[in-house]
Order: sequence, then structure tokens, then C-alpha cells
Amino acid sequence: MKAMILAAGLGTRLRPLTDDRPKALVKVAGKPMLYWVIARLARHGFTDIIINAHHFAEQIKAYSAAYDGPGVSLTVSVEEEILDTGGGVRKAAGFFNREEPFLVHNVDVLTDLDLSELMKAHRASETGSASSVHLAPETGSASSAHLASDAHTASDAHRASDALVTVAVKERKSSRHLLFDEEYVLCGWRSNVTGETRMVRPVRPSHGEVTPLPFMGVYAMSPHALARMKEAGPFSIIDYFLDLASTGESIRAFRAEEARWADLGSAERIAAAERQFGTDWFAAIG
Repeated sequence: MKAMILAAGLGTRLRPLTDDRPKALVKVAGKPMLYWVIARLARHGFTDIIINAHHFAEQIKAYSAAYDGPGVSLTVSVEEEILDTGGGVRKAAGFFNREEPFLVHNVDVLTDLDLSELMKAHRASETGSASSVHLAPETGSASSAHLASDAHTASDAHRASDALVTVAVKERKSSRHLLFDEEYVLCGWRSNVTGETRMVRPVRPSHGEVTPLPFMGVYAMSPHALARMKEAGPFSIIDYFLDLASTGESIRAFRAEEARWADLGSAERIAAAERQFGTDWFAAIG
């Protein structure tokens, strides 16, 4: 299986630690945060991993070249300009198999989320056979700013009722939430800071409740989703998810309430994550 680690950010919240290194190589429990994501991916059967890089990209290339973990091949996608969370995936599109789904994982997220179960759930939803409460069929219709104009010619086999993306979500404190209908299909987004709400498709059933859930920074994506992306430029993957939903595609939730999750975006949060996960967990991973 293939995966991508998003590691091109400047790491401004981690300064001065990122004054001389990329965010991905800042240490957590004695090893670079990039190490822990690679190790977790490897434990779940991901053998081919691409890492995007911008800030001190040469250091990430050197780290990847020296990495000697068994059964894992690392590739680095260097971005001359930061392409954001969506543009970075688009740039790496040639790395992925045209028939197989892949996983994307933020480098500054530490979690014990079951990545194998996430991929299993996505594969089930991709074929329209999902019965889990995490998953649901159908969507609405509209237009999109980030989609290719010939999007619906990407694959005759693809049905709009199948999931293009399955996002890992978990209830926690957050300034932003994805909004899902009662079938756990994405229908909008909300900022708890500004109060802005963006609804992109009708809620079903029409009288149903909307469930706000924060994104965990991990998702499974079908190759059809890459064919729907525009050719160039930076863009947010969350905006892209909303654009897909607005055109009638299914973006589904994988709820992982039992999983632990930590943001590694600051020195204080790294220290908190080390306490939360504990030395035994890190030792078991590697």
C-alpha cells in the first residue's frame, strides 16, 4: 500500500526549534516526528511512502535516504513553493497507483488510530457496500472551484454514490469542524472562531441533525479524487473535500472516538503528547 506524509510546512509555531530544521525533524520522545509517522504506517502495511518537503527540504531528503527501516521505500516530493495540503497531494499524483486507494497523514499529528481499519472502511465505502455507522451513501449537486472541468470522465466505473475520500474524525476541542449529516456524509464546514458556516449540500434526511466533528489530519483517498483536481497551484484539502461534496460526491466520516490524538504544532504540545502517549507506547512502536 502507498501513503503520503504532509511535511512541507514552515513550522512557525515550533520556532526556534524550526530555525535550523524542518518541522518533520523536530524530536518527539527522542526521535523526529517524521520517524513516528513512518513507523506507524509501516506497522499497518504501507510499504511505499512519499513525503512532501519545502522548508529545509534537503534535510528531509537526507533523512529519507538514510532511513533503514525494513520493508519501507521513501520518496521525497520537493515543493519550490508551499502548495498547501491539497496542492501537495496533487503534485505527488504520479506516485500513486491509478487503481488503489492511498492514505494521507499529517506529519505533526500523533495518533494511535487504527490505520488498517480506516483503509478497510474506505475500501468498503468505495464499492458502495459499507454498512458501518461510520459510513453512508449519496450526496447533492453544485459546482466547484478546485475541480477539473472534465471531472466526470475520470472513470466510467466510478459512481457518484461511492466514497472518494474517508476522513478520520474524533470529538475533541477544535476551532474548526467538518459537518456531517445523519448518514455521516460531509455536508459542510464551520469555524467556531468566526462563526462562519459553509453548507455545500442538503442535509439528509431533510429534517436531520448536523454533527460537527473535527478532522484528525488523516484520510484515505481513492485515485479518482486525484483525477478531479486542477492542474496547478496551492489549495486546501478541506476546501477540496467541500468542493467534491458540493458536486455530488461522497466524503465520509470514519469516527475514531477511542483513538488518542495529539497536535505536535508547538513545543508545549509535544511535551503534552509525550505525557499522553507514555514511554511504553513509544518503545513499542520503535
